[in-house]
Amino acid sequence: MVYVYKKDDRETTENMIKRFTRRMQQSGVLMHVRKNRFDVPKKSKTARRAEALYKNRMRKEVDKLKKLGRFDDDAFKELKKKIKRDN
Repeated sequence: MVYVYKKDDRETTENMIKRFTRRMQQSGVLMHVRKNRFDVPKKSKTARRAEALYKNRMRKEVDKLKKLGRFDDDAFKELKKKIKRDN
């Protein structure tokens, strides 16, 4: 954390802001935050496995519905609810 205090009563607010900005740049805090801003934490092995199983099951069910000619948006929503409920 970067702290800046007024040096004396005569120091202007603008000078204090300039000192703060300089210290922030020198500390590297902004670079670190900007670099890691979009980092997404890795999923655990069980979460990845569960996601893969869900996708495979959805693919099979969607293919089945397409072959039967019953696939539309409502059927897809119902299928999602059914698979989520079963897990």
